[in-house]
Amino acid sequence: MYVYDEYDQRIIEDRVKQFRDQTRRYLAGELSGEEFRPLRLQNGLYIQRYAPMLRIAVPYGLLGSHQLRKLAHIARHYDKGYAHISTRQNVQFNWPELEDVPEILAELATVQMHAIQTSGNCIRNTTTDQFAGVAKDELVDPRPWCEIIRQWSTFHPEFAHLPRKFKIAVNGAVSDRAAIEVHDIGLEAVRNGDGELGFRVSVGGGLGRTPIVGSFINEFLPWQHLLSYLEAILRVYNRYGRRDNKFKARIKILVKALTPEVFAERVEAEWAHLKDGPTTLTEAEVARVSAFFVEPPYEALEDQTAALQALDAEHPGFARWRTRNVFAHKKPGYAAVTLSLKPTATAPGDITDKQFDALADLADRYCFGEVRTSHNQNIILADIRQSDLFTLWGELRELGFATPNIGLLTDIICCPGGDFCSLANAKSIPIAEAIQRRFEDLDFLFDIGDLDLNISGCMNACGHHHVGHIGILGVDKKGEEFYQVSLGGSASRNASLGQILGPSFAQDVMPDVISKIIDVYVESREEDEPFIDTYRRIGIAPFKERVYAANH
Repeated sequence: MYVYDEYDQRIIEDRVKQFRDQTRRYLAGELSGEEFRPLRLQNGLYIQRYAPMLRIAVPYGLLGSHQLRKLAHIARHYDKGYAHISTRQNVQFNWPELEDVPEILAELATVQMHAIQTSGNCIRNTTTDQFAGVAKDELVDPRPWCEIIRQWSTFHPEFAHLPRKFKIAVNGAVSDRAAIEVHDIGLEAVRNGDGELGFRVSVGGGLGRTPIVGSFINEFLPWQHLLSYLEAILRVYNRYGRRDNKFKARIKILVKALTPEVFAERVEAEWAHLKDGPTTLTEAEVARVSAFFVEPPYEALEDQTAALQALDAEHPGFARWRTRNVFAHKKPGYAAVTLSLKPTATAPGDITDKQFDALADLADRYCFGEVRTSHNQNIILADIRQSDLFTLWGELRELGFATPNIGLLTDIICCPGGDFCSLANAKSIPIAEAIQRRFEDLDFLFDIGDLDLNISGCMNACGHHHVGHIGILGVDKKGEEFYQVSLGGSASRNASLGQILGPSFAQDVMPDVISKIIDVYVESREEDEPFIDTYRRIGIAPFKERVYAANH
């Protein structure tokens, strides 16, 4: 993982000092709330329903064990003993005291962490595949490119006050596990006919009030020109993006208004002034950054599939866990393991201080001292020896990390909702728990198979409900909490937005609604056909007919 140099460290420490004084002045009444607002947002601090929320940056989801222990310490001493993994692979604390935030940031700086650009109208955390560097289907490790973008975008003066927030994702594999098509900019590593590396560039994707799937405006951007082309896109957006209406200020609105073709032309015109300039990447610079992401000291191991299958036969619980939570690794004898943060009766994505500490120990013993967070709000140990899987499974069960539901209906993406967020129209967490309880039967859950269920408490779509195979949106009906259901969304390759099923539902009937949807799928699917394929084949009508017939 990337290691700070003395300049990086000095910048972070100086920012802590600045914010400490800004907070002191605000608490002393020397700064108004309006004056303090942009200062706190620049340091990841929001005001939520009941307390401040501090969002910590986790670049491309990579954390060292020393950083995990620091997060555990902060959760224990400055919060209520837990934190939350966000869909941008960041970590959020929901209960810090305002006067403690400068001290928290100072603690983070000692382990090369911060909260800069996790909020505000700037370039946010660049995200990627949680299996970056270990996936068998990987063309190129995207993490060095994410780090190059991070170094370019952090404190970039031209893009510190954009019309709205800005999100970039990078994918380096055949499968798109980074959801690039629903980002402001999505980058996909590709090779041309001569084997040269470049990027396919999508712009104008995003969810929220106006969900849009991005448009690819460049099919092959040579890697040398990555930053200058990104800069051209940002300059066009900064110049033409709307600032009169925050609901129409995202780049997706501009791309749609101009059309992708015209937007691409303006980017090309701007790029003509930037191409081959100071931001042109060199082999030396890429090599410098890539040196931080070299392979760990893997051992020469033999594949253990036969031995694991014998353990499967003896331990059905292990077999289930291995089926859902263990991912194939590019190195023989190794595997990547996803730790589920979605056990029933736990807010999806939450992790306690004790779990942070235990996770750090696991990382040191089993995984070269590193873990990853995913935009699905889970944790990944990416380099586990296959021979350690059975022992690790036993430890994960004790820690509450071994729920065998990765990619299944109960592996729910869920925003904090009305329990925390002042913007939410409705609670999200109780809906997630009610659905999880309805589908606790693992045999049935496994029979349903791959299914993405996403829940958002408001139109800001922090739970990515638009791209859930089943999406749930909290809405307000005359002061009461109701829930709108959509079907057919997908964040993977050839992304799609869900179609609204019909009128919204009261909270108490939501498990029944989901059950009816699943019933239609089970009755209609062809052999081994996933939910999303069945939906695309039969359309929304059979689901609508069943659900509303059962609720009227």
